[in-house]
Amino acid sequence: MGQLFTKLPEAQREAALHFIRNQVVQNCVVIFSKSYCLYCARAKGIFEEIGANFKAIELDQRKDGDHIQNTLEELTGVRTVPRVFVNGKCIGGASDTHKLHSSGKLLPLVLRCSPPCKWDDSYSLPRSH
Repeated sequence: MGQLFTKLPEAQREAALHFIRNQVVQNCVVIFSKSYCLYCARAKGIFEEIGANFKAIELDQRKDGDHIQNTLEELTGVRTVPRVFVNGKCIGGASDTHKLHSSGKLLPLVLRCSPPCKWDDSYSLPRSH
């Protein structure tokens, strides 16, 4: 029975990674968000302002939301939401998105995108022991 419990977290990590990767590859802009988060609303508002389609994944409305958020932390080094991916790369959170938009660099990133996006191979999970 002990082996089952030691394997379950690894299986959950792999399932979360698979989900994250699929979303990021299939969509030019993905925002991992929480429905009540003001910073998340700010990031989504920026993409709405520039007329960019985006996929918002509301972690608080998913049973596996905590696993996805933990995996995002392992991948990006940051646990907070939003986590914004554009063209296969994490650009950061709301402040980072705002800075890119204010500097005129966000729209060109979005316009260069055409799914399937290339997954950034620097995102890998450390092996659990």
